[in-house]
Amino acid sequence: MAILGIDVGGSGIKGALVENGQLVTERLRIPTPEPSTPEAIADTLNEIVKSFNYKGPIGCGFPALILDGVVKTAANIHKTWIDVPAEKLFSQKTGQPVYLINDADAAGLAEIYYGAGKNKKGTIFMITIGTGIGTAIFINGQLVPNTELGHLKMYGKSAEKYCSDAVRTKKNLSWKQWAMRFNEYLAYIEFLFSPQLIILGGGASKKFDQFAPYLNTRAEIVPAELKNHAGIIGASVWAGSKASINTPSSTPQGNLL
Repeated sequence: MAILGIDVGGSGIKGALVENGQLVTERLRIPTPEPSTPEAIADTLNEIVKSFNYKGPIGCGFPALILDGVVKTAANIHKTWIDVPAEKLFSQKTGQPVYLINDADAAGLAEIYYGAGKNKKGTIFMITIGTGIGTAIFINGQLVPNTELGHLKMYGKSAEKYCSDAVRTKKNLSWKQWAMRFNEYLAYIEFLFSPQLIILGGGASKKFDQFAPYLNTRAEIVPAELKNHAGIIGASVWAGSKASINTPSSTPQGNLL
């Protein structure tokens, strides 16, 4: 069964039908509305659902900490999102069951199921590098949700304010200069968690070959394989799992939590 996955980003909201880790439709992208208020985002989600004439469970990756379908942080989104029951709002707007997940967690799920982390054991980190830094942790394939470790403190501020791709662009850093900063962040992560594998996703991962020679980690470090589709695919995986859990006659698709 193809499931609609939607990835909410700062500049665009993207969606596609996904089956077995593959997009089975063209990806639809709609610019993120300004201001990106709850009602405006909900309307855009509904527009995507209608475009696919889709009925069924919907997975939605969202750039915030999500607890029981409620948005709890707003570091890179409109401040009015805090404490909004977004899962309920989106479900009411679209008329379909919507399952919300942190966007980095969604990208991580895609890589664990179908990408660079497939069939890998131990502690695996997914780090998305873009406007901010997103993280997802998997222990023997099980997700530890909402880690948000891009907000670890470095030099008195959030790590993403020190070594995100947006910082690289703003400060006009060379890939080597930026990699030196990012390597400090990776050392911090390794000190705290000692992962066996680190997967790098997000916009900067497209240039992995440009900065990889300057990274020094104990863990194996690789670029994400699913690139721009990871968020959509992971959201679809999440919706499939949650919909199965909520349907007594169904068999859950793996143990994600």
